[in-house]
Amino acid sequence: MIKNILVLCTGNSCRSQMAHGYLNLLANEKAKIYSAGIETHGLNPGAVAIMKEDNIDITSHTSNNVEEYKTINFDFIITVCDHANENCPFIPSENALRLHHNFFDPSKVVGTDTEKHAAFLKAREEIKDYCTDFVERYL
Repeated sequence: MIKNILVLCTGNSCRSQMAHGYLNLLANEKAKIYSAGIETHGLNPGAVAIMKEDNIDITSHTSNNVEEYKTINFDFIITVCDHANENCPFIPSENALRLHHNFFDPSKVVGTDTEKHAAFLKAREEIKDYCTDFVERYL
């Protein structure tokens, strides 16, 4: 049976989008991946660029509000930042396994292009490792 997975962050622009991209790739046909925010900030260009470097195109993703998915029964809800974990509205998926991991936020880094790139690369690799482990463990 195909699992429904929701990846939740504050603005659904960066970390949740990267996780969405990796889970889409790694879960293959085993799951339908959704990502959302408690707000919507649009796709972060740094996230798009760093994923492209790993041959994953997230340009077709949209920035969605979690309220759009309240009728979907999720099997897994993964929060990828403390703010979303603490401020998330109630999601009525009573059987969902709720997981939390506070990933480093590269969008907050101020510095040179090289420093910003390094920040996005660090976050991407953390997220990639987490998603790989998640798929091996739960799917």
